[in-house]
Amino acid sequence: MQKNEEEPLSPMARVFQSPGIDLCALINIGFKTKINPDVVLDALKQNVYKHPQSENGEKWIETKVNVEDHVIVPYIDPEEICEIGQSFVDDYISRLTLIPLDRSRPLWDIHILNVKTSDAEAVGVIRFNHALADGMSFISLVLACTNKTSNPDMLSTAIPSVKRRSTVSHSLEKNGWFLRAIFTIGSTVRLIWNTLVDMFLLFATVLFLKDTKTPLKGGANVRSNPKKFYHRNISLDDIKLIKNVMNMTINDVLLGITQAALSSYLNRQYEQAKNSEEDGALTSYPNNLPVGIRFRAGCTVNLRSDIGFKPLAEMMVKDSKCRWGNYFSFIILPLSIGLETDPMVYLKKSKAMMARKKHSYQAALTYFLIKISLKVLGAKATTSLFNQHLMNITTCVSNVMGPMEEISFHGHPVAYIYPSSYGHSHALLIHYTSYAEELTITITVDPTVIPDPHKIFDDMEESLKTMKAVLWERGLL
Repeated sequence: MQKNEEEPLSPMARVFQSPGIDLCALINIGFKTKINPDVVLDALKQNVYKHPQSENGEKWIETKVNVEDHVIVPYIDPEEICEIGQSFVDDYISRLTLIPLDRSRPLWDIHILNVKTSDAEAVGVIRFNHALADGMSFISLVLACTNKTSNPDMLSTAIPSVKRRSTVSHSLEKNGWFLRAIFTIGSTVRLIWNTLVDMFLLFATVLFLKDTKTPLKGGANVRSNPKKFYHRNISLDDIKLIKNVMNMTINDVLLGITQAALSSYLNRQYEQAKNSEEDGALTSYPNNLPVGIRFRAGCTVNLRSDIGFKPLAEMMVKDSKCRWGNYFSFIILPLSIGLETDPMVYLKKSKAMMARKKHSYQAALTYFLIKISLKVLGAKATTSLFNQHLMNITTCVSNVMGPMEEISFHGHPVAYIYPSSYGHSHALLIHYTSYAEELTITITVDPTVIPDPHKIFDDMEESLKTMKAVLWERGLL
């Protein structure tokens, strides 16, 4: 390929593929039938992929791929697996986090595990360096490779269009110019103020502002520790029900549930610590949480002007408004950790927090500053600053919308899809992914810090159940 045809990496892609970060993503796909490896190989052959190949990692170049080098089918003795298929898969994926991708070839591989788990007959694991794409891009790739289960002749394109919400109410739009002008001035002042505060807190986080040390916060070596990945499905209809009754977004509901669950989990952890200090006395304290916990989460924000899913071919077009790649940024969410007698308080706090964050240019400015930093300070210094920011907060959360109906890969029906990542400086990551009528919660943990992640799932399910029950008792359902 000629030099003028080469494409530069996006700022986030350059950061993710730097040796100081080397952030990798996983897409775990459960299948309802055993997988034929030949089908996967045939589907991948004759394709051209792009990956950062130049010496300084600044350009994409096209390269031919030897597919056999990237598709791995380990030998599995069924007699050794027996009834522990899920544990085998969990341990296998965890070991992958300790094995770096081979930088002499395109930075991805696919692992086929024909092992029966708790909710699938076989599992496919797609591993890739996060520099290749973000979650939205790879979901589009999955859709391009699959078909609707209900109609195998049709590609799986069943993802609704998404539009950014207007910040101007319909009532104001109908009023006169004076009220609209007052609202515009007030909104602009708040936007500027919110952005200044957010950027100040971002710089403070990079330099010195750290979260409270809690049982969920990792130490200095957490990035190099092996990670484990767990998932659990909940009803997407229940989430939508609360969303409609409370007049909020799905993200608001998910963050409210997350705040409630993490508060309950941490309260138990502190209670156990107190009981241990009191020589094992089984004293029950209603509230064991320290006052004023600073617990923040990094949250990904899609920066594309068109935030809806598009066909893969359209995303690959050079001037597409919904381009393939890493076109997203981060914002910092201050999660509310505390016990509330009314579970609806968690939802109200999450709604207010998200409304406040949406009325700020922090995400766009952060992306711009990373781009400038790469030019002025170079990749190594920028990566160091980015990693310092991650180390000073506790976790990251993301939500990726998936297909609305069941899909199949060349005759293999898909049971679930969930993405995650590793190589970060957190002991806890939380991802949400919708698929068909369910929502999959994925938790990535450092098991040396969080040995009981299933209890976080239990707290999430209990929080959702309690919120729904309260709405029912108040006659809102």
